[in-house]
Amino acid sequence: MKSISKHGLLLLLSFCLAGTASAAGGVVTSPTGIAPDRYVYYPGTEELNKDEIRLISCGTGLPAARRDQAATCWLVEVGNGDKFLFDVGTGSMVNVAALMIPYDFLDKVFLTHLHTDHWGDLSTLWAGGWTAGRTKPLQVWGPKGATDDMGTAYAVEHFLKSFNWDAKTRNFILSAEPGKISVQEFDYKAVNAVVYQENGVTIRSVPAIHAGDGPVSFILEYAGLKLVVGGDTFPNKWYIEHAKNADVAIHETFLTPPDLVKFYGQSPGQAVLVGTFIHTSPPAFGKVMSTIKPRHAIGYHFFNEKGTHDDILQGVRTTYDGPLTLATDNMVWNITKDAIVVRDIVSPDQAWSVNGPNKPPAPPARGTVPDPMTDFIKAGRWAPAEKAQAPMVNKFKKDNNLK
Repeated sequence: MKSISKHGLLLLLSFCLAGTASAAGGVVTSPTGIAPDRYVYYPGTEELNKDEIRLISCGTGLPAARRDQAATCWLVEVGNGDKFLFDVGTGSMVNVAALMIPYDFLDKVFLTHLHTDHWGDLSTLWAGGWTAGRTKPLQVWGPKGATDDMGTAYAVEHFLKSFNWDAKTRNFILSAEPGKISVQEFDYKAVNAVVYQENGVTIRSVPAIHAGDGPVSFILEYAGLKLVVGGDTFPNKWYIEHAKNADVAIHETFLTPPDLVKFYGQSPGQAVLVGTFIHTSPPAFGKVMSTIKPRHAIGYHFFNEKGTHDDILQGVRTTYDGPLTLATDNMVWNITKDAIVVRDIVSPDQAWSVNGPNKPPAPPARGTVPDPMTDFIKAGRWAPAEKAQAPMVNKFKKDNNLK
């Protein structure tokens, strides 16, 4: 259920006390005036209070590609200005980009584990941010593995190797600094261990149980508020112990086995294994939340549609009757001590990137980076095109004092 804003509640209360019936959105007093409340969030139009957290769902779905739900990604913005991405699953950067946040502010990524639906769009954040305004390296926090080749550092190292052609061709014309990635790896077995602490923000990790050793969940604390970002996991004792007293607790609630068979094409044997052993079923999710009793619970990691929503909700409600959102992409939760307000996001499909406050780094000096293009390829440039664009190019160079 969506909550209306304080403004809307105050308007409603004032008109009720005056004996005037009105809609929950308030009253429009002029045909050319402004509607009081539209129950939505327009990114970039509301400044966070110092003691507030804004949580945005940029991906809530499954590994299979789908237009209306990307794979897992949560953006957390806190009142001191810091922003954190928790997972950046396949397809999710489309939703992140639509928020039109300067890429310099999106340089901190915390990975719960290394399935593609939780980090597959790192390539888009890396290259897209590099070409559209990020001025510094990406920073990635993630768990070690049971062996070196199963950890975050290994994954990022080989990620960069796989995109070697991409990096070398960009390095010739762009500063190499934004194309770097630094990795802070931590022990996935550590319980409630601090993995980040800066500017009044503390982020801890707890182990998770999913597919193999390595996955974790995160706990963010800021201004006396506590937000738990659960990655993929079967309900586990660490989450139960350390997610208590959370203001908002995020935990997966997977499709039911019948729906995994009906909609996702899995065999009955695979469906029950995936839906109740590797992931968290709706009744099990409800049991987690009724045990830890957060101010607000968020369930995700399923395709949320008419065919699945009621099955998930009914399963959850067999074991939990508290405040709940079954998340879809592009929702926002404003979290304060006084209230948790839930709204949908309205953002443009054709969003351009926005410049941040930092001056773009200079491109490399001529001759300092090997040219990735041979004379053979350069000789193939078509002269009539050069001639056709010459007036435009010459004017642009003159206007911008370029040689």
